Amino acid sequence: MDKLAINTAQNVNLDYKLIGLGERMIAFLIDGIILLTYMTIMENLITISDIFEADAWTRRGFLGLFLLPAFFYSLLCHIFFRGQTVGKMILKIKVVKVDGSPTEWYNLAVRWMLRIVDIWIFSPSIGLLSILLSDKRQRVGDAAAGTVVISVKKKHKISSTILEEINDDYEPVFSNVTQLTDKDVRIIKEAFTISRKNNDFKTLTLLKTKICETLGIESKLYDVQFIDTILKDYNYYTQNM
Repeated sequence: MDKLAINTAQNVNLDYKLIGLGERMIAFLIDGIILLTYMTIMENLITISDIFEADAWTRRGFLGLFLLPAFFYSLLCHIFFRGQTVGKMILKIKVVKVDGSPTEWYNLAVRWMLRIVDIWIFSPSIGLLSILLSDKRQRVGDAAAGTVVISVKKKHKISSTILEEINDDYEPVFSNVTQLTDKDVRIIKEAFTISRKNNDFKTLTLLKTKICETLGIESKLYDVQFIDTILKDYNYYTQNM
């Protein structure tokens, strides 16, 4: 199975599955159905609406205007939905840069413009072959834009990394937690998780004492609350640096 290694802000490596032909074709078909439905509705509206009781050329002009969003559908969706169209959202796949970072608008613009090579000039044959033959499952547009398509289905539990779930409005308590390293925090979290599971209160107390000594702080928080706060504070500051 082809995978893409992504390094998070906390230097945790996560492997994501590179998406090949099958899922991309299904997403493409879903988007095609959406576009076809939109185009059919627009055509019917212009046909039955009294507003467009004009000559055929005028109706065609209005139809072309209303169908313009369909022409830019893929580009606009990828930009506004951060690398996804509706089809990709349903399939839980996404376009990212080859280093795993989010795409920029110019990556997506290059990728979209080269659809003319991948899909339209020789039918989809060029795009299909390039995906099948590429090590990173890239079509020509992906290779030129420096992008790949990955699965974003959650396969990694947050507890298996040093990551902590924090709310957007979270307020940190200990600003000097940045003195700790990723290795320190990983050890703290592993010891914290095991000690809580086994109700090992002695280890929790020793862990709190060691953290306080390392950071040169004092706290009246209970052991569990203190260590949990340390983990969340570290994630808050490393995510916002």
